[in-house]
Amino acid sequence: MLRQYWQIIMPLCRPPLAALATLEVTWIYNDFFWAVAFMSEGDKYPVTSSLQNLRGQFFTDYNLLSAGSVMAALPTLIVFFVLQKQFVSGLTLGATKG
Repeated sequence: MLRQYWQIIMPLCRPPLAALATLEVTWIYNDFFWAVAFMSEGDKYPVTSSLQNLRGQFFTDYNLLSAGSVMAALPTLIVFFVLQKQFVSGLTLGATKG
């Protein structure tokens, strides 16, 4: 029973688990609303909520905001590239015959 689980079920579950892991990392990492609504100290904000503080009332440094946005997107891209093999294998899993 355990051998069947590890050799049949788990290889079929890897692509959905990789997609779920990427989405969960993205959702947790980008938890913008809860940080802005319930946190009062800015040093404990997530990166995406801190990017909002880079916008000024009268002036916005778009170079700094763009650099911060790229840096904020890097962890999500790293997780995707690490799990990319699982996505591709999931896409091609049912594409071949027999």
